Amino acid sequence: MKNAIAGLVTAISILALAAAQPAHAGSGDVAAGLIGGFAAGAIVGSALAPRPAPVYVAPAPVYVVEPQCYWTHGRPMWDGYRWVRTRVQVCD
Repeated sequence: MKNAIAGLVTAISILALAAAQPAHAGSGDVAAGLIGGFAAGAIVGSALAPRPAPVYVAPAPVYVVEPQCYWTHGRPMWDGYRWVRTRVQVCD
């Protein structure tokens, strides 16, 4: 791909030199040519520049704290015949 782009740029440059006419400073042709040349150089340079490799960043460590759970007796409740204390799991 780089060779094709370089060949295309070379061909365009040769054609531009063959069709060149002398520039006159009074009409702004020189400034337009310089600005166009710098723009074309920037476009070609950015197309031919090597791309940086992607950088792998490890994710931050995650610390998981398991809750401490235990079983205990709940509040006493009347079920119609007797008082019952159910077991309840409590987690901190």
